[in-house]
Amino acid sequence: MARHLVIGNGKFLINLDSRCFIRDIYYPYVGQVNHTGGQACRFGVWSNGAFVWLDDPEWNIELGYIENSLVTNITARHEGLGLELQMNDGVHQRECIYIKRVFIRNLTGEPKEVRLFFHQDLMIDGNEVGDTAAYYPDNRTVFHYKKKYYFMFNGCSKLGGIHQYTTGIKRFHSAEGTWRDAEDGELMGNAIAQGSVDSTISLRAILPPRGEGTVYYWMSVGPHLEDVKRLDQYVQESQPEKLLSRIVIYWNHWLSRVGSDFGDLPGNIVRLFKHSLLIVRTQIDEHGAILAANDTDILQYNRDHYSYMWPRDGALIADAMSLAGYHGTVAPFFHFCNRALSPEGYLYHKYNPDGTVGSSWHPYIVEGIPRLPIQEDETALVLFALWKDYERHGEIELPQALYPTLVRKAASFLCDYVEPTLGLPLPSYDLWEERYGIWTYTVASVYGGLMAASYFADLFGDYERSDNYRGTAERMKRGMLAHLWDEESGRFARGLVQREYGWEKDMTLESSLFGLFEFGVLPASDDRVSRTMQAIARDLAVRTEVGGIARYTNDYYFQQSGDIEHVPGNPWIICTLWVANFQIETALMLKDLDEPRTTLEKVAGWTLSGGNLPEQLHPSEGTALSVAPLTWSHATYVETVCKYVRKREQLLAAFNG
Repeated sequence: MARHLVIGNGKFLINLDSRCFIRDIYYPYVGQVNHTGGQACRFGVWSNGAFVWLDDPEWNIELGYIENSLVTNITARHEGLGLELQMNDGVHQRECIYIKRVFIRNLTGEPKEVRLFFHQDLMIDGNEVGDTAAYYPDNRTVFHYKKKYYFMFNGCSKLGGIHQYTTGIKRFHSAEGTWRDAEDGELMGNAIAQGSVDSTISLRAILPPRGEGTVYYWMSVGPHLEDVKRLDQYVQESQPEKLLSRIVIYWNHWLSRVGSDFGDLPGNIVRLFKHSLLIVRTQIDEHGAILAANDTDILQYNRDHYSYMWPRDGALIADAMSLAGYHGTVAPFFHFCNRALSPEGYLYHKYNPDGTVGSSWHPYIVEGIPRLPIQEDETALVLFALWKDYERHGEIELPQALYPTLVRKAASFLCDYVEPTLGLPLPSYDLWEERYGIWTYTVASVYGGLMAASYFADLFGDYERSDNYRGTAERMKRGMLAHLWDEESGRFARGLVQREYGWEKDMTLESSLFGLFEFGVLPASDDRVSRTMQAIARDLAVRTEVGGIARYTNDYYFQQSGDIEHVPGNPWIICTLWVANFQIETALMLKDLDEPRTTLEKVAGWTLSGGNLPEQLHPSEGTALSVAPLTWSHATYVETVCKYVRKREQLLAAFNG
């Protein structure tokens, strides 16, 4: 379950799997709509009478990207065919165009005719009902369409354009699809099919002994036939080779703002840092939604997916990108939240990329008692991230535009949503979306959000509101120290749960308690924070060769082991890096950075082939579990590297001073 290669431009996203098959095509929003439904668009090779798809086990495939870019760099070698393919995939940085370059090398002393077969298995608008696939003779392309979605497919080699094509019925009665027609090296040329349909095209190259050849394939996407015809013509006139080169150049320039000084960090950490910035960028829709993940294989387990904008994830990802210098990339996220905010001033559980409210499992009523189905930290952290962005970049226009509608409305809700006997926020769902109560992490986030609102109020001369926000935040801090610190265990509780007899502490050890210092409630050097984080580092450590930090004790999500003493849960990348961030924050000497640097190297070894980070790992095997790539994993890696580099600079300056 993973997407090993991800390419996109903010409105058009394509995912490829480990066998180089296109698995997801999202348009016109990142994460909405998926026009393949996770089905494989196959890629196959015929040579001198033999045919194989790229999922044949005899292919030796190495996945990667051209350095500092969102253009893939793949090598596939098949000894039986005597062929090696060097492949590059890219999405145009501006237009909804996908381009694939296949450089073919003949490894034998015999001449070869090679035919490449590209299979298009679309479920336009998310379903297979009423699609049309047809050959278009005016420009010798194949196109699929339904409603406002058009997909045009073309290609070329030295021998010309499309060699053969066909369209047909798929997954209906006995019809498997046109990919079966390809396996004899010939396509029957059916000109049109409607309903549940697919298509396949082929392109040719003639290779002399030990010779080489290049084939290009591309897809153009738009709302009308004329749009995709125009884009197809643009590719032909501009030449696909040159367009791929421009994509590389664009992303090289996009990354240039992070500079080249990474202190003593080795190359593998720096490469993953830059790759993470690029992967996060692919998951940010141009209208502002920051998507959690777009790996549809999770549908096999949940019958739902991660292609939503969780305001919490989005806020923390935006904060990391802002820390790295990408204010302009994340500014639309805050406008998205402004549009999405409820009239009462809170954000819902999650949102679709188009701004509509996403699916939820939080009930509105429990045992006859109405309940607000929210995770309150999601509202608070948007304010926190907005202030941190202003603090770093000084761009006052953004918060000024959002102050009356987002900041004040959300802060007013946070001030009112209070449990009066405790001085803490009323119960809501935790950040893992699993339990209802008053959570230390949520309290810390609300404190951070209210303090951010107070700072904005001061900035704009709104001093009365500033005093109100700050006063509420300070009361919550006092309530936290009174009710959530547990002297007996020497650490903070996970939270409070209401029982018939009153409030009961939940003492489950919980990695999210890093929020105590991250959101400014207490300094990382505070003894209570230190003892809590030390307990997390010690007792949530996964005691296998894989290592890492679990979310909490006895985490059941994708649980792989019942040995809770040694494996309290699967290692999560974000939780592992939260401990590293604490170590960075509390470092007093350069040697104190050794351990977080080791953690960064360990996480760099957890990537899939291709470089993407999953949500979590199998605690014994180290293989990816749940979705990949997870945007939050990559953003937290970006954040940790940024904090490491800056802390090292501070320590060096103090030493030299």
